[in-house]
Amino acid sequence: MGNWRDNLRKIDPYVPGEQPNLPDMVKLNTNENPYPPSPRVEEILKSYEAEKLRLYPDPASEKLVEAIAEMNGVKKEQVFVGVGSDDVLAIAFMTFFNSEKEILFPDITYSFYDVWAELFRIPYKQIPLDENFSLRKEDYYGENGGVVIANPNAPTGVFMGLSKLEEIVRHNRDVVVIIDEAYVDFSEEGTALELIRRYDNVLIVQTYSKSRSLAGMRIGHALGSEELIRAMSDVRFSFNSYPMTRLSVEIGAAAIKDHDYFERTREQVIRTREWTKGELRRLGFRFEDSMTNFIFASHEKVPAKEIFERLKEKHIFVRYFNKPRIYNYLRISIGTDEEMQRLIRETETIVNTKEG
Repeated sequence: MGNWRDNLRKIDPYVPGEQPNLPDMVKLNTNENPYPPSPRVEEILKSYEAEKLRLYPDPASEKLVEAIAEMNGVKKEQVFVGVGSDDVLAIAFMTFFNSEKEILFPDITYSFYDVWAELFRIPYKQIPLDENFSLRKEDYYGENGGVVIANPNAPTGVFMGLSKLEEIVRHNRDVVVIIDEAYVDFSEEGTALELIRRYDNVLIVQTYSKSRSLAGMRIGHALGSEELIRAMSDVRFSFNSYPMTRLSVEIGAAAIKDHDYFERTREQVIRTREWTKGELRRLGFRFEDSMTNFIFASHEKVPAKEIFERLKEKHIFVRYFNKPRIYNYLRISIGTDEEMQRLIRETETIVNTKEG
């Protein structure tokens, strides 16, 4: 046998939530939006000319980029698009984190960050959140090779205010600060977009998988200074000249332009989230206040793993992380009112049986 295996890149991969396919299931484990995308998206799908798919897409994804720029009040040269925010973030890691200094991100956050750091051989340091799962801004003031902050954070749901974020940026003018806003549309204060107008080293990353109900299309974007976006584009086109499909560009642009539908579904998710918070508290759960489309909760008496397994028996899927500090928490995505009512009914039965 040859020794080719000695040269394999060995990485502990990111593990996504399971994707069951059961007719009666309630799927609350991957933070998908419970509502369909904009009717304008359906119109695109119904009328799209399949013959066009024989042609390569526009390398610059101009139509989508222009729609994003208009929505955010920036120049199109400040917009980068990719195959979901994961793709955008991966390109950003490759582009900006090339020193020998450690990049910084929390110990409890999106678990793709350390995977990318390992894959691209970027030194990194995971800084512990405090006992309330909040980030201490002073922990990010020292010398480093870059900073990555998910805001609101995942899986905790905790949101950091703009002034605190800006303090971190002010102390890190010599490196790129990435603010991952996958869930920001469900927060009260909203995006930190204004920071890119004041600082040339801030990159805002967002996705269409959550608030725009397009997880199945894989669309994401970044906003930043022209210099940052140009550097990311150079890296992108060094290995993939056609990142976005023709169909994803059309659908993404259509979804952006239907602002009224976006607001209606976003507000419905928030209303259902707030109702669910009250019900979970009634059942004895504790959690930090979530500004996302999920709740990260722990029961005062019943272990999270037990609740997870018993809900799964009922075909209700939530997310369980068997990791230090969070092994007794469940991440519960917000579904429709009917789905969350079923979750609460079944959870109440589990809790009462255990306590009885």
